Parts: sequence; C-alpha cells; structure tokens
Amino acid sequence: MVVPLAFFGVFFAYPVTAIVLRGLKDGGRWHFGRVGEVLADPAIGHVLWFTTWQAAASTALTLALALPGAYVFARFEFPGKRLLRAVVTVPFVLPTVVVGSAFLALLGRGGLLDELWGVRLDTTVWAILLAHVFFNYAVVVRTVGGLWAQLDPRQEEAARVLGAGRFAAWRRVTLPALAPAVAAASLMVFLFTFTSFGAVQILGGPRYATLEVEIYQQTAQLLDLPTAAVLTLVQFVAVAVLLGVHAWTVRRRESALKLVDAAHTARRPRGAAQWTLLGGVLTVIALLVLVPLAVLVLRSFDGPDGYGLAFYRALASAGGSGGTFTVAPLEAIGNSLTYALAATGIALVVGGLAAAALTRRAGRLVRGFDALLMLPLGTSAVTVGFGFLITLDEPPLDLRASWILVPLAQALVGVPFVVRTMLPVLRAVDARLREAAAVLGASPLRAWREVDLPLVGRALAVAAGFAFAVSLGEFGATVFIARPDSPTLPVAVSRLLGRAGELNYGQAMALSTILMLVCAAALLVLERIRTDRSGEF
Repeated sequence: MVVPLAFFGVFFAYPVTAIVLRGLKDGGRWHFGRVGEVLADPAIGHVLWFTTWQAAASTALTLALALPGAYVFARFEFPGKRLLRAVVTVPFVLPTVVVGSAFLALLGRGGLLDELWGVRLDTTVWAILLAHVFFNYAVVVRTVGGLWAQLDPRQEEAARVLGAGRFAAWRRVTLPALAPAVAAASLMVFLFTFTSFGAVQILGGPRYATLEVEIYQQTAQLLDLPTAAVLTLVQFVAVAVLLGVHAWTVRRRESALKLVDAAHTARRPRGAAQWTLLGGVLTVIALLVLVPLAVLVLRSFDGPDGYGLAFYRALASAGGSGGTFTVAPLEAIGNSLTYALAATGIALVVGGLAAAALTRRAGRLVRGFDALLMLPLGTSAVTVGFGFLITLDEPPLDLRASWILVPLAQALVGVPFVVRTMLPVLRAVDARLREAAAVLGASPLRAWREVDLPLVGRALAVAAGFAFAVSLGEFGATVFIARPDSPTLPVAVSRLLGRAGELNYGQAMALSTILMLVCAAALLVLERIRTDRSGEF
C-alpha cells in the first residue's frame, strides 16, 4: 500500500488540497464565509441545478435506451455479437472532446441534420443529453448485461410454471436480482455526467455549464480561485457520497447471487417479438453510436474542394492550422502515444500494487483505501491540472518543465481502471497455491511470479489496454499542463474547435477521427483477449 498511497498523496491529495486552501485562505486568514457567498450566488445556483438535473435526465435516458440492449447482449446469440459489443464500448473510451466533435458534426451548424432538414441542436440541452447517452450506453450494457448473462434463466421459468405471467416472473425474480447492478450502473452514469466537461463545453455553448465547466471558467478564464475552491469542495462531497453508495451496491451484487456460466444462458431469438426487440436494439445502436461516428469520419474528408485528404494533409504543417500551433498538429499523435504509454506503465505499477494490497487485507482501512483510488474519476480534473501547476514547482518536485507531468496526471485516471479490472481476478486466485509454493521453498516474489502472474496475465493485458485508452483521451487536466509545443490529441482538437474557419474545423474532425480509430483498435484487441464479461468495464 505504500507506493499507491505515496502516489495519490503527492499527485492527487496534495495538488487538490493546495488549490482549495489557496482559494479559501488569503493573507494568513481563513475566509469560510466565501462558501456561503458563492452558494448564494444565483448564477452558481443555476449551475448546480443544471448539473444535477441534466445528470439525472441523462441517467434516466441512458437506462431507458440501454437496458433493452443489456438484455439482448445477455440472452441472445446472433452473428457479429462480439464485434458489436466492442463497437458499443468504443464511445466509453473515447475522449469527451471527440464525443463533442462527433455530435457537433451531426447536430451543429452545417451538420447532417442542418443540411437535411435545417435543424440545429447544438447549444441545446438535447445535444448534451444525447452525447451523454452515447458515452454511457456501454456502462449499462456491460454492468447490467454482464450480470444478466450469468443469472440462471431456470429461476424465471420455474416462476412461470407456478402460474406467473412473463412480466410478473421477470418483476418478481429477475428484477430484484438485477437491482444492485442497475443501481451500480445508474450511479456510474450519474457520476460521469455530473462531472461532464468536454462534451458540455463544446455542445452547451455559453448558455449551459456543468460544475466542472464552471470550475474551468473560474480558474482559467476569470482567475477566481476562491469561487473555484468552493465549487471543487461541493463537487468533491457529492462525488464521495456517490462513490460510497456505489461501493455498497457493488458489495451487494458480489455477495447476493449464485451465478452460472454466461456461455449457457444465451440462445438465438425465437418468435416475432424477440426478433423485433433485437431489430429495435440494433436500430438504436446504429442511430446512437454508428451515425455520429460515421458523420465525424465523413466531415474529416469533406474538404473545400470536395471529398479528399485536404484536412489530413494540413495536419502535417504548423502553418496549415492558421497559427493555432507552433508545431504541426500531426505531432500531437506522437505526443499522445508517448504520454499514454508512460501513463500506462505508471498506472499498471500503482494500480497493480493497490489491487494486490486490497486482495491480501480487509477491514475499514482498506475499504477507505479502495474508495480513495476511485476519487480521481469524479474529482475535477481541472482542479488537479491547475493544482499541478501551483504545487509541483519547487525542488525536489519541480516538474512544471518536465514532460512526465502529463503522464502523471493521466495515470491518476488510469489507476482506477487497473484496480477494478485486476481486483476480481486476483481475489479468485486460490491462496493455497501460494502457500504450496512457499512450502516448496519459493520466496514471496517468486511465488507471485510463478503463481499469480500466469493466472492474471490476461487481466493485466486488459487493464493495460483500458489504462492506455483512457490516458490517451484525458483532457481536463492535460489542457492545463500540456506545453504549447507538445499538445496531446484531445488538447489539439479543443484548440482547433475553438478557432473560426473551415480549415480549423476540418482538422479538428480529422484529428478526432484519428484518435477514435486508435481507441477503437485498442478496444478491439481487448475484446479478443478478455475472458470475463462481467464487471464495470
């Protein structure tokens, strides 16, 4: 536990605490009255209300559209199922700026809807809600569908034999068993949408701002650290409560059910109703997932002289970006890959040690440690990034001029994915195997290398893939600390979208397409090597 605690203490708790204290302390005196002033501000109240209700609406809409998909993936066998499972998961690992770009190309000015019917939905709440459903569809499908596939269908069949109708049997038998998974998925979706940043910033316009967007504006644009500090504390409390409830639902799900092999519960659809359901789910996936991604790709080829590679060729020169960059935007690809690989290595070491510690020990201290590891997923990445700038500027941690600063920030987001992927597999390793190795003379290190490592090799590869994908797309913290001459792909996309001109817009679409393809390729590789279909990710 020493290495993970030190890592989170130095690179998470210290920067976040420092920026909050700087905002609430001035001239050696505390100004706690600022909390009441900020929360009483009608503009801030509107932001808090919008953040909460849009997260609730996004969660409800995601559940309504994704629960039928969870059932289809859990209970039906059909051609292309594995590929489609990977496709619906692609949005989850996409950077939020790419999601914003895709929906901008679909719903914004000059977008597909604008060209066909003259309808624009950008700068409306509907664009935000649809983008959130697009992003979180896979969370429900994987979390609920993973458990649903392992529920014994004979229990529901027994209820029907005893006289219950189809709906009554599902409501009394299956729904109570699924309730913890539905609650866990709902909380995760609410958490991700409550802290939404990139998609809201791109699609919401000046009218809509979540708590995270407001923290960014107060910090980067208005330099109002006291207000940003208060909003960070509000977000931190809300996220801590959500993570606590989520941990409770996960423990219920792990301990309450007797599961069966998912390979024996799926079958081909039967009857018109089931085929209609399958067709409906495939239609939703096509409209919700495939169309935005396809429009994004088409816009990247739609140049001023017709379809071609004009925008991609412009990426190769700094002058072709209209002065947006001091280097060619194409260099952002190499920067992102380098940073993501370094962040993946850090996340694997820190997350692997943390997962091992959580496996070997129990108690309230370890449960608190587990919750600490999840906090970076919900804490303001903007606060973390700005905190890096104001804290890591003195020896021995003067890292502001070092390239390693970006991978460190990205690894904070990757570690929770490593822990959640590795933990179930490590807990499944029979402790008697380690004891037998010790009896035969193996040291603890050799026992881990010879016993644990071969058994968790696949999970380690999956954890590395997820850490790489989420590190590649990290934006909230990176936008503060990435150097102007070394932008990452998400930062480059955001800068291009922030400047007027068809060339900048087209290059943003091209870079977004490249980033989408890299993330999709990583995810398809994960689908081929992973064996466990249950769990969050």
